[in-house]
This record gives sequence, C-alpha cells and structure tokens, in this order.
Amino acid sequence: MMYWPILSFLLFLSYSQVNCSSFSNSTKLCPHHQSSALLRLKQSFSIDVSASSSDDCNSASFAKTDSWKEGTDCCSWDGVTCNSFTGHVIGVDLSCSGLYGSIDSSSSLFLLHHLRRLNLAFNDFNKSSISAKFGQFRRMTHLNLSSSGFSGMIAPEISHLSDLVSLDLSSYNGLRLETSTFIALAQNLTKLQKLHLRRINISSIIPRSLLNLSSFTAMDLSFCNLHGRFPDDDLHLPNLKVLKLGGNYHLSGYFPKFNKTNSILLLDLSVTDFAGELPSSIGSLNSLESLDLSHCYFSGSIPSVLGNLTKITYLDLSKNQFTGEISHIFDKLRKLTVLDLSSNSFTGEFISSLDNLTELSFLDLSNNMLEGVIPIHVKELLGLSTVHLSNNLLNGTIPSWLFSLPSLTELDLSHNKLTGHINEFQSNSLNSIDLSDNELDGPIPSSIFELVNLTYLQLSSNNLSGIVETDMFINLENLIYLGLSNNVLMLSNYSNSNCALPNLETLLLSSCNISEFPRFLCNQEALLFLDLSNNKIHGELPKWAWNIGTETLSVLDLSHNMLTRFEIRVPWKNMLVLDLHSNFLQGPLPSLICEMGFIQLLHFSNNNLSGLIPPCLGSFSEFLSVLDLRMNQLQGTIPDTFSKSNVIRNLDFNGNHLEGPLPKSLINCSKLQVLDLGNNRINDTFPYWLETLPELQVLSLRSNRFHGHIRGSNFRFPFSKLRVMDLSRNEFSGSLPEMYLKNFKAMMNVTEKKTKLNYMGEYYYQDRMMVTIKGFEYGFVRIMFTFTTIDLSSNRFQGNIPDSIGSLISLRELNLSHNNLTGHIPSSLGNLMVLESLDFSSNKLDGKIPTELTSLTFLEVLNLSNNHLTGVIPRGYQFNSFANNSYAGNMGLCGFPLSKRCVADEAPQAPNEEEVDSDNGFDWKVILMGYGCGLVVGLSTGCLIFSTGKPEWFVRMVEKDRRKKVRRSTRSTRSHRARRI
Repeated sequence: MMYWPILSFLLFLSYSQVNCSSFSNSTKLCPHHQSSALLRLKQSFSIDVSASSSDDCNSASFAKTDSWKEGTDCCSWDGVTCNSFTGHVIGVDLSCSGLYGSIDSSSSLFLLHHLRRLNLAFNDFNKSSISAKFGQFRRMTHLNLSSSGFSGMIAPEISHLSDLVSLDLSSYNGLRLETSTFIALAQNLTKLQKLHLRRINISSIIPRSLLNLSSFTAMDLSFCNLHGRFPDDDLHLPNLKVLKLGGNYHLSGYFPKFNKTNSILLLDLSVTDFAGELPSSIGSLNSLESLDLSHCYFSGSIPSVLGNLTKITYLDLSKNQFTGEISHIFDKLRKLTVLDLSSNSFTGEFISSLDNLTELSFLDLSNNMLEGVIPIHVKELLGLSTVHLSNNLLNGTIPSWLFSLPSLTELDLSHNKLTGHINEFQSNSLNSIDLSDNELDGPIPSSIFELVNLTYLQLSSNNLSGIVETDMFINLENLIYLGLSNNVLMLSNYSNSNCALPNLETLLLSSCNISEFPRFLCNQEALLFLDLSNNKIHGELPKWAWNIGTETLSVLDLSHNMLTRFEIRVPWKNMLVLDLHSNFLQGPLPSLICEMGFIQLLHFSNNNLSGLIPPCLGSFSEFLSVLDLRMNQLQGTIPDTFSKSNVIRNLDFNGNHLEGPLPKSLINCSKLQVLDLGNNRINDTFPYWLETLPELQVLSLRSNRFHGHIRGSNFRFPFSKLRVMDLSRNEFSGSLPEMYLKNFKAMMNVTEKKTKLNYMGEYYYQDRMMVTIKGFEYGFVRIMFTFTTIDLSSNRFQGNIPDSIGSLISLRELNLSHNNLTGHIPSSLGNLMVLESLDFSSNKLDGKIPTELTSLTFLEVLNLSNNHLTGVIPRGYQFNSFANNSYAGNMGLCGFPLSKRCVADEAPQAPNEEEVDSDNGFDWKVILMGYGCGLVVGLSTGCLIFSTGKPEWFVRMVEKDRRKKVRRSTRSTRSHRARRI
C-alpha cells in the first residue's frame, strides 16, 4: 500500500506528459483554410530583389515566402506568427521580401480575420490602392504598409481600426488621405502610440485632437502638405519622444511649447514656415538627442540655454536667419556628432570650444559671416570626417590639425580670406578638397597627388604657383572633378602617359598660361565640362581635340584665347553650352552647328565671324536659350525661321552689319527676355508686334535705321515686363510713344531686395547690354533686375513730353536728348524718386525748370543744356551739386550755378522772380533797379519811360549790362568745360 501514492504520482506524470505533448503538437498546426490563404497570397506575387532595394532593408532582405510550402505547418513559416492556444494566424511580416504584384479587395490576405500584426513594408505592390477591406481587421494593433508602392486614395475604413497602437503608411508613390479621414484617425484611434504618414498628401491643417493623445510616443507627418498654423498652446503629450513635421512648406508657427515633464528625443521642423526666435524654454528639453530646424525662418540669436542640452547628438539649424555669435554656446555639448549651422548670418569668431566636441563627425559652418582665425590648438577630433567652412570671412593660415585628421573625407574652406601655404595632408581617406577663392600661395603640396581616394579637387582662384606636370595625377584614377583655374600655375603640356585621370568629368584650367591644347585630354572619353578659357591657345585646335568626349561633353569654354579657325564639323551632339567668345575666329558660322540638337547656349561674340547667319539657328534646337553673336562682321538679314516651339531667352546680334527688316517670326519667341539688335543697319519701322511678348524685359534697337512714327496696336498691356527700352540713334519721328510710356507696368513697381543683388541670366551666362548712362556708354557685364531705363535720344521726335511719364516711379535713367521736343518739362517728373540720370539736352523745351525736380535725391546727372528754358534755376538737394554745363545754351536761365544772376538775387525783397519783356520795350527791371532808392524815385522813373517812349540813352545802358552778363556766363561755361577736360 505504501507504493500506491508513488505509483499514482508516476501515472500522473505520464498522463501529464502525454497531454503536454498533445498540447505542444496542437500549437504547431494552423487551420487549413488559413494555410491555404497564405499559399494563395504567395502565388499572387513574383519575387523581384529590386522591389526591396531600400537602404532600410540592408542585409535583412530575403524572400520569406520561399519557406511557405504546402503540407507544412504555416506557424513555422518565415514571417508568420500564430496564437499559441488556437493556432490562428495573428501576425504576418513580409517586410523586405522582394514581393512584386498587386493587392486588391479579392486578395486572400483578407481571409486572415484574426490578424493582429501586419507588416508589408518595403515591397512593390505596383500602385495598388489601400483597400477598404483593411478596415475589417478590427483587432489589428500594428499595421505597416510603408514604402510598398501603394498609391491613390487611402480608404476611410482605415480609421475604423480603433485598437491600433502603431500605424505606418509612409509612401513615395503619391498616396492621398482625405481631410475627413485624417480627422477620423485622430478621433477614433485613441490607443495610438506611433503614427507614421510620411509623404502622404493630406493637404490639411493638423487636427487639435491629434495633439491631445496622451498615448503618443512617435508621430511622423513629414512632407504631408500640411498647412495652416501649428497651435501656440502647450503640447500635452507627456510620452511623446519623436515629432517629425519637416517638409510641410506651408505649415507655420513658433517653436512648439513642451511642458517641463516632456520626454522628447527627436524634433524635426525642417523645411517649414516656422519662424520667430528660439524661446528660453528650449533648455527644458533635457532628453533631446536630435533637433532639425533647417530651411525655416527662425531668427535672432541662439539662446545660451541650448548649451544645457547635454544629450544632443544631432543639431541642424542651417538655412535660417539666425544672428549673433556662436563661439561659446557649445562648450557642454560633448556628445554632438553632427553640427550644421550653415547659411545663416552668424558673426564673430569661430567656435572656441571645438576641442570639447570629441564625438563630432560632421561640422558645417559655411555661408555665414564668421571672421578671425580657425583655432590652432585642436586635438582629439579623431572621428571628424566632414568640415565645411566655406563662404565666411575667415583669415589667417590653415591650422595644421586640419591636415592631420585621420578620418577626414571632405574639407571645404572655399570663399574665405585664408593665406599662407597648403600643408601636406596626412589622411589618405580624403575624397573631396575645396580650397578655392582664397589667398593661398606656394606650390600644390605633393601629398595631394597621393590621395588615391580623391574624387573632387578644387583649388581655383588663389595665388598658387609652380609648374604642374600632368604626370603628377597618374595616381588619381578616381578623380572626377579638377579645378586649378585663376592661379599663377604653369601647366606643362608634356606627358609620358595618356592614361592620366581616366574618370575625369570636369576640368577647369582657366588662366593657367596654356599655349596649346593639353595633350593628356586626347583619351578623355567621359569628360562633361571643360574650361580652358583665358589662356593663350592659338591657331586651330588639333584634330584629335574633336574626339574628346564626343558622346559626353556638355560644356566647352574656350573663350578669351587666340583661336583663329573653327572646324566645320561639330561632333558633340549632346553639347549644352559652347562658348568661343573673345577669340579671333574668322569665316562663316559652320552650318553643321545646327546638328547640335540639345544645345542651350551658343556664345560666339567678339570674334571676326563673317557671312550670313545660318537659317537654321532659329529652329534647330528646341532647347536653345541663349544665342549671342554680338560684335562680329555678320551680314545679310536675320533669318525668318524662329519656330513656335523655341525657348530662346536671350537673342543678341549687337554690333554686326545686319540689314533688312526684322523677321516677323520673332513673335514666336514667347520666352524671350532680352532682344539686343543695336549697332546694325536694320531698316524697318518700329516692330510694334513685339509688344505682345509676355517675358520681354530688355529691348535695344539703338543705332540702326528704324524710322517713322511709333504707333502701337490695341493690345491691352503692351510690353508688360519691359524694363529697358533703347531706341536711340535712329530716325523715329512724330510724338513720343505715350501709349507705351503709360503702360510700362514693370517700370512702375520694381522692388529691390536689400540683402542681395539679383541679375538677369543663369548660372553660366549673365545677360548684358550696352547703354548710355549719365552721358557715357557702358557695356554691362550683368543687368540688374532693378535697372530700368528709357533712351529715345538722337531721333526726330517732336511735340510735348507727356505727363504720364511721371508714373514710371521705378525709372532710373531717362534720355530724350537730341530730338525736337517742345513745351514745358512736366512737373510729374518729381515722382520719379529713384531717378539717377535725366538728359533732355538739345531739344526746344521752354518754360521754367519745375521745382518738383529738387525732390529727386538720387539724381546724379542732369543735362538740360541747349533748350529755351527760362527763369530761376531751382535750389536744394542734388540741384546744389550740378555744374554750369547742365544748363548751358539756355539764355533765359539765371541763378546758381550760372554766373548770370537773377534780379531777385540782387533785391532784398523780390516780389517776382521772372523777367518779362513786353513788345513796347517795357522792362520791370527798371523799377527793381530803382526800388532801393525809394518808392517815389521808382515811380518817377516809370512815368518817365511811359512818357518818352523808348529813351535811347537808357536802352543802351540796359542792353550794355545784359551783354556783359552774357559774356561772363560764356567765359564761366568755357572755363568749367576746360577744367573737366
């Protein structure tokens, strides 16, 4: 009997093991219908490795469905999770599985009713829509469909998944979410902790209810086209660790207000309209590890409390409007790995505590106004790989520690005022060096030619000297970009190897004293950009030069050399920019140039090209933007072949021998901004039909043979964007074109940005033109957007100057000289508050000079000479600085600066400033001359004149006095001119 309890216990253990074994076996089996659904799901996709090529997958990418085989337990398949008690499939993770295919509402995926977790991220479902069927997974807690090729409108049923804890629908394929669905998500998903909707087009404001979910730990709404204002109230999100709102260009607000118990780790407000100063409360973000405020409108100085965020590793404040000094803010931020303060307005000295930032790997302080020297004694920055300090005011020598950083890969110190030699580099890891636009001197250090990983080397615009042998680059097989322009270097053309720089794409050797085409280029097959301008290359290019980069060369600049001939054939069919200006090229333009179907810029100005303009130039390339043939010897007419599809922006034929009428096909140049046909022999009436060109800003027809009256059409807004009109030195007649003068809208509202000068043109080519300014001819290198001028001088215009010209309040130069204009000078000219030069000389204008002109405080040049103006010259402001020659040839003018004094100047109390000559010889000067002797004497003298008619003795006396004044005025004018000469 005593063994019975023991036997019973053994039987119990045996029974338990059987049951446990049965139970264990039951957990490995999933229901057959769910296994079948998964197999059908597998069959609906193909495997494409590129479908999961995202960096987020890394080595985790593999076809998980390869383990899904019929007859095996689906609970053991890769990516499948089953309930341990029921065997139901509750989780499917096929992320990074290389799946390609579609998921529609009939997919067997929706037969898995017990799903709690679903991850299909990083596949390609071929622009499938997120079906309403996803809304039936009412028990779903985690749903991730990110970066999987879904597109279209997200079904509103997604907001029914009220148990969701994590939702990630981030997309790159144009997913859209209706505002109502977005609001429903915020209201219904009250358990949500993580919400990632990156790059989904929501086009909504942020629902306030979304910012009151206390369960939130992470929210990513980057690039969702959110707009409106972010709430200024305190955020009640005590568990929030990640908040990403970057890329919402129209989302505005101030820096968010977090309560003191916040646990925020990452905050991204980049590329938004957030503005204002950073509050001192930012110092309470004690857990913050990453802060990105780049590309915003934040301003003011950085608060010192930012230095209390000792856990921060990533700080990007670039491209804002911050000011003030930064030298002592980062002393305590010893965990910083990335510090980007570029493109602000920081001033003062460099960061003094750089030595404390021992974990730093990326440093960008470029595009500020930092000055002084780079700290000399810095060490322990063993992980620093990127240093960008360009576009500042840094001076002194480059400190030695920058040359010895062991991990350095990128160094950019360009556009500063650094001096001294370039030391030898100690790190072989460098792949990019930019020291251009400084004042560095001495030779190029030999260590540079041993940096086998170097891909980018820019040393242009310094004072570097010495001889550069092309064989020195033999080890730089990875070099893609080489810039040595504008130094005192001498490039040797001798080379023992034709294999130097085999992967070179950009070569800048401007101003390198090169006298012949570099031989090492003969085998360059990948070259994209070649600049050999400002050298001494003469004669013809060698025949082998035409084989350089025949399939790749996009930009070729040989300007400012001494080339005399150009091959008839042009082999570079993919050429975008061809610049041969300022050489000695002769002969006609090669007609085969018209085979360059992708050309955007042709610049042949300042040569000796002759013959006719090839007829194809107006239509051969649908990409041609700039055609500059100025200052040559081209003849004939301008071809009438400009196609309707052309995109020409600048057409410059100035300074040739072109004749005939203008081609009417110019009306097809709807993108034209600059048309300069000056200094030719074009014989035509005014091309009024150009007034409809919507983008035309500069029109120069100066020094041609245009003639006739200027009459416009009934076009409502003629020349709506014109800012420069130069019709000088032609034979136009009739009245001034008032219909245009009162409609030049662009001359009525030009605004000038105070922070930056803006010029017409693009990166490679700046628009230019020759105009007469302040009495002198200037050839503009660049045309400012704020430059406005009207020059109608040296024609045959007649009649009055219209009052409407006073509405051109942004006009800076006005020249109507050498015409036959009559009448008064309009007082409305006093409205032209930015006018700098006014020339009405050599006309027949009469009357007084309007006193309103004295309000023109920017006026530097005034020429009213050789007219019939009368009266007192106004005084005040700029008028106090003009010399005699501004008024010469106006016999009726008097007063400063002329030596001819007005009677009003001699009388203590002048009731009248005018001189009035009557037909009977009566002159009020007689009364004024006697006024000082008393009223009685004056009246007596007046009566005497009336009674005797015209006493001969008195007339001789008065006229003698007048002749003396005229002689004095003439001598004064001549003397002044002599002094100027």
